[in-house]
Amino acid sequence: MMLTKLREFIVNRQKVSSLYLNHMCSCRTGVILKRLIVQVFLGRNYSSLPENDVKSLRSVINPPMSKIRNIGIMAHIDAGKTTTTERMLYYSGYTRSLGDVDDGDTVTDFMAQERERGITIQSAAVTFDWKGYRVNLIDTPGHVDFTLEVERCLRVLDGAVAVLDASAGVEAQTLTVWRQADKHRVPRICFLNKMDKTGASFNCTVDSIREKLKTKPLLLQLPVGEAKAFKGLVDVVTMEKVIWNPASHSDDGKQFMREPLTELNDPELLKEAKEARNALIEQIADVDDEFADLVLGEFIENFDLLPAEKLYPAIRRVTMAQSAVPVLCGSALKNKGVQPLLDAITMYLPSPDERNNEFLQWYKDDLCALAFKVLHDKQRGPLVFMRIYSGTMKPQSAVHNINGNYTERISRLLLPFADQHVEIPSLTAGNIALTVGLKQTSTGDTIVSSKASALAAARRAGRNEGKTHRKHMETENLLLAGVEIPEPVFFCTIEPPSVAKQPELDRALNCLQREDPSLKVRLDPDSGQTVLCGMGELHIEIINDRIKREYGVETFLGPLQIAYRETILNSGRATDTLDRTLGEKRHLVTVELEVRPCAREKSEVGPVIEYAENIREELLQEFQEAIENGIQSAYLQGPLLGFPIQDVAVTLCSLALYPGTSTTMVSACVSRCVQKALKKADKQVLEPLMNLEVTVPGDYLSCVLADLAQRRGSIQEIQSRQDNKVVVGSVPLAEMMGYSTVLRTLSSGTATFALELSNYQAMNLQDQNALLKRRTGLA
Repeated sequence: MMLTKLREFIVNRQKVSSLYLNHMCSCRTGVILKRLIVQVFLGRNYSSLPENDVKSLRSVINPPMSKIRNIGIMAHIDAGKTTTTERMLYYSGYTRSLGDVDDGDTVTDFMAQERERGITIQSAAVTFDWKGYRVNLIDTPGHVDFTLEVERCLRVLDGAVAVLDASAGVEAQTLTVWRQADKHRVPRICFLNKMDKTGASFNCTVDSIREKLKTKPLLLQLPVGEAKAFKGLVDVVTMEKVIWNPASHSDDGKQFMREPLTELNDPELLKEAKEARNALIEQIADVDDEFADLVLGEFIENFDLLPAEKLYPAIRRVTMAQSAVPVLCGSALKNKGVQPLLDAITMYLPSPDERNNEFLQWYKDDLCALAFKVLHDKQRGPLVFMRIYSGTMKPQSAVHNINGNYTERISRLLLPFADQHVEIPSLTAGNIALTVGLKQTSTGDTIVSSKASALAAARRAGRNEGKTHRKHMETENLLLAGVEIPEPVFFCTIEPPSVAKQPELDRALNCLQREDPSLKVRLDPDSGQTVLCGMGELHIEIINDRIKREYGVETFLGPLQIAYRETILNSGRATDTLDRTLGEKRHLVTVELEVRPCAREKSEVGPVIEYAENIREELLQEFQEAIENGIQSAYLQGPLLGFPIQDVAVTLCSLALYPGTSTTMVSACVSRCVQKALKKADKQVLEPLMNLEVTVPGDYLSCVLADLAQRRGSIQEIQSRQDNKVVVGSVPLAEMMGYSTVLRTLSSGTATFALELSNYQAMNLQDQNALLKRRTGLA
């Protein structure tokens, strides 16, 4: 009976509700069947469903560049990004059923780990069309451990939708992704999701946008009801009420009514909407001169006469200039407000040709693309995501990588749709493509059609800046900016079950490192063990799980450890001589240098290198690279615990060489001399300090504060958020190991927290000595 029902389900591709399952078979059989259904969804093909039910990916329109939108969905964890994306795909006609994160059947969360945990781990790209526009959308993670995924996606996007939980407002990770969008100057729209949730407050969330994000919110919509009473919204621009029909047979949100607001149907709502529209007009007039002239010239006496057609382009200009941010509301889970959001994306966010990319003038119509993400497919090999800025990309064509100065061949070109891809014959500028066949290309590489094309563009750039004779500088100008890779804060050893499995583990780690640049792998020089360095506990846990599932290697992880850093408190000077005879050739080098503390605004591991005036120019020209390589290698291992050095400047005081001395010997001598100088100075361990935000009910606040005090935490402020308290502070990362379990116990499972790396701070002498004893095994 059960197998028959399951077969019917697979054939019909219908979504079976839990209620129907319970009626259909016994409880135990229902549970088994529900598990089997999730497995069926893991392999469902979104692009091959019947044409009368769902659109084929091959039918995606290929409009002019002005009708392309490259957007990302970004937010704090659990704000509803993936659910919003799922609704967009459903209403645009590219999926048959509404997926649910809790059921593990959404399109963009296709990894097994994502479906088990109900969170987004890696960004997923989908392509669909909406009212004549082509939308390339990327759903990004909200967890702080996967911040790099958001960073590299925002680098190639033209606009973004910031999703906020209307019951929580701006949260810790919302601030992080907002700062990332600011860095890449990406225009944004805010979508206040979960308006149906208990405790949802439109006004409080708008206030938090204004206060925490330091931006001007433009209220384009007002909610009709809040929490359980939420049933629709008011379009402030057109003065229409949009109500979703609860009486419709499917309740999938496709059917809704638009009706003008009048005195008869809702006088109070009309009054509120008029006030909001007048405020909106005044806000836009304050930041847009063209619109201000229009209002002052024709509509100064009565704003009500200003038509919506005049407001739309003004809102678009303000959004693209990032002078203000349009705010919309809805409930993705309850299927309300997503269609107006799609309309706003096409109306207010920029097209690729409206973004200011100066380098495009040098390439003209030649291909120029940026590789921003790499995935490994068991059948196809490396899949490289490309944002095409100019020209056309075609399969079976050779492309040149400017960063690596090599040429590769694209074997196939695919259109991304989460884990389902459709092969296409070509793709034009402004789009996002998936390429097969690029074996060496990495995240952040610039791709052009040929080396000759790169040189021609370099000549144009050189002429433009008067630097035709500086070939190296010309090439630098052509490189598209990649992404900043954050330094890992956790590390642990990883071992295979046997020596025979070590090559398989190395291959898996190489593939995962190429996919995820924030993952670092190194070999411990003392023990010979492989060390895994990541952004957090969850990050390392996911990597270990992927090695087991995707590469079939059972691994053993050592205990998680903190990535400390080291510095010095005063200067130290040292001299070193290296004298070696290799064969008949003598290598002799004498180095004198000084190390000293060097405070920088942003703490970095990279060294500050200076040269004394008596160092000859000819020596520097020949050996500068060798000297700097030696200093950098010494920086990787500090004198106290072997952690990287930061905030230390090195001055090369003198350099004496025997004729014919190799650069390798110079590097080795400089590295050894830096280590000697560091040992002479007073040393200091730096520990990672984390920004902490704990959301806790008022009843448990005192317990949480007492616990943070024991963890060397520093409380900056305590905010109120509806019935909860938000504790904002900082705490050393070493004290936060296993904190999620402790917090659940303290608050009976009601509190949540978010961590983000702030900076590295000096440990006090007592804690530093205790750490040294533990690390040396004396404790």
